Amino acid sequence: MRLQTAIEFLITYGWAFILISIVLFFLFASGYFNPSNYSGQECTITSGFNCLSFYMPANGILFVNLQQSLNNPINITALGCNENGSLAIMQKPYNPNYPSSNQIFMPIGSNYTFGIACYAGTSRFSGNPGTVFSGVLLVNYTDEVTKLPSAAVGRVIVKIE
Repeated sequence: MRLQTAIEFLITYGWAFILISIVLFFLFASGYFNPSNYSGQECTITSGFNCLSFYMPANGILFVNLQQSLNNPINITALGCNENGSLAIMQKPYNPNYPSSNQIFMPIGSNYTFGIACYAGTSRFSGNPGTVFSGVLLVNYTDEVTKLPSAAVGRVIVKIE
């Protein structure tokens, strides 16, 4: 009698264990427990600038629409995007309207969409869709009234599209 009770117990709860295992397998396989699916995206930068929109495809180029809200017009002279905030890899902005210029003029209140190659260490970042890049956004600019160079630093967390 005890053997029959033990076998019935194993069969009843064995099926339940198998069913729960299958459900958990499908949840893991669908990425339900992957933390990168739930990480929030963020683009913040020091006062004087606003991130209006941003995204990053798998090639590691961050497209960010920056709005300039300083007191004077400015010229963007260099941009950087990397994981550690290093100033070693800064890029000159490209203006399709003025290809020979190494600056982007931004009047007060204007916005411009920049394409910035992001770096992980010394190599260019690339990731699979769904992975997350977390890094520092650097903007060097010159105030057009005072002619003084300045910098803005921000943080970006973006999921690869």
